[in-house]
This record gives sequence, structure tokens and C-alpha cells, in this order.
Amino acid sequence: MASSERIFQLLQTEVTIEDPDQGVDLPVPSSRLGSVEFEGVWFAYQGEDWVVRDLSFKVEPGERVAFVGATGAGKTTVINLLSRFYEVTRGRVLVNGVDVRLIPQGELRARVATVLQDVFLFSGSVSDNVSLGREDVGSAEVERAARAVKAHEFIERLPQGYGTELRERGSNLSAGQRQLLSFARALAHGAEILVLDEATSSIDSETEAMIQRGIHALMEGRTAIAIAHRLSTIRDVDRIYVLHKGELVESGTHEDLIALGGSYQRLYSLQAELQLADVESAPG
Repeated sequence: MASSERIFQLLQTEVTIEDPDQGVDLPVPSSRLGSVEFEGVWFAYQGEDWVVRDLSFKVEPGERVAFVGATGAGKTTVINLLSRFYEVTRGRVLVNGVDVRLIPQGELRARVATVLQDVFLFSGSVSDNVSLGREDVGSAEVERAARAVKAHEFIERLPQGYGTELRERGSNLSAGQRQLLSFARALAHGAEILVLDEATSSIDSETEAMIQRGIHALMEGRTAIAIAHRLSTIRDVDRIYVLHKGELVESGTHEDLIALGGSYQRLYSLQAELQLADVESAPG
């Protein structure tokens, strides 16, 4: 009964974000495909308890940027607004120069591929988990994506290769293997904008090196937005945005921000000290 109550409560929840009566049908120049822009965006989950405050930035097609900041700085909220899981309170979010409120949700989310820290794989074959059952993503496309993100090698070693049946949540794979499959899935579906939300925060250093090779392949030729606690993983992006309590306080390359000696430099130094302490306290 308790489970049924929760199911019916979900089914009866009113939809607050709806598609426009008629989506835009504007030809987008190839030079703008993959562009992302926030124009004076404010957002609060309740009232005027602002999580994002007057946020403005622009990511050009093919650029790689990263958002960093302490827990609660608003990093994940930025991604939720980009994918229109929540509606902005003030300002505009633009994808390919078009306000996301004018784009049908299905089309918008087909253009934005999100790779999360907690990868969800369902029971079924490896191939089905990458293609998600889409008829236009055949076995050749699945293998091509897997090879690109360095997942093909471990898939070939599985008992039935791409036909190997996975258990719920991919429990018969390692954390690194599950993450590589999520990269292959994102690549196979051809999104123009790639979002990496804490994609390397819960894995060991050896696995992280393997994941980083896959990330570089996945980012190739795409607009990429990364959110990371491990600042060492985003040193080579084109630009880093530093958020503090929902506001953009610094931006620049890793070298620029270290030289600035501000919030980013303090975060980076703190992480370096913690990593050094972990190494010194490790047995042996």
C-alpha cells in the first residue's frame, strides 16, 4: 500500500514545465551548433532564496569549459537549467542561439548528453545499454562509439562481447567499465553538447587515468561542460568558471586563476594538501 501511494502521488503530480504550443523552426547556422549562453540568469527553488544569482556566460561551439566551487555553489543547478529540468526565474538560457523555453524538451535533451557520476545501466545486453533501443543506432554505431572511448577492449573480453547480459545497474561490471559504457552511450547518440557531472569523483587514480582517455575522445569536436570536485581533471579545459553561492566570481584558464591567487587557487591548494596527506598516511 505504501509503495502504491508513492506511485499514485507521482502520477498525480502536475507537470510544471511544458513544451511551447509550437516549437521554433529556425535554421541554425552550423557555426552556432553547440553554443550555450546564460543571460542574467536568476533561479531559486523556493521564493527568493537564490541558488543562482545574475549568472552570465557564453560557451562557443567546440569549447571545453568547467565549473568548480564548493558544495552548494550552484554547479549542478546550472546543468539542470540548461536541460530545462527547472525553469529559470529571471533571464534566459540559450542553446544554439534559441531560448530553451521555445525548444521542445525532447529535441533539447537530444542535443545535450549528460554523463553522471552514478551511471544507470539496466538489465540487458551491453549493446542495448549503449543504443538504448534506438533503431537508428545499430551495432556498427555502438562498436564505433565504444572504440572511440576505449571501451571496446574490455567489452571484447566479456563472455559474449557486446551481447553479454548485464545485471541491474551493471553490477557485474567495475565502476570504471560502467563509466566507459556511459561515455559510449553519449557518443553514440550524437549530441552536440556534452555535460560531465562529477564523472570521475568516485573512482581510484588508476581507473581515473583510463576514464580521462575516454573523456578526451568523447569531448573531441563537441561543446563540453564539466563539473568536477577533482580540479586535477580539468586543468586542460579552455576556460574554468568559479562559482560561489550561485555567483560567478572568477573565470580563466588554470594558469590564469592560479596566478590570480583567489578562490580557485585556494581550492586547488587545499586539494593538493589533502592528496599529499592521503599519500603520506597510506600503508607501505
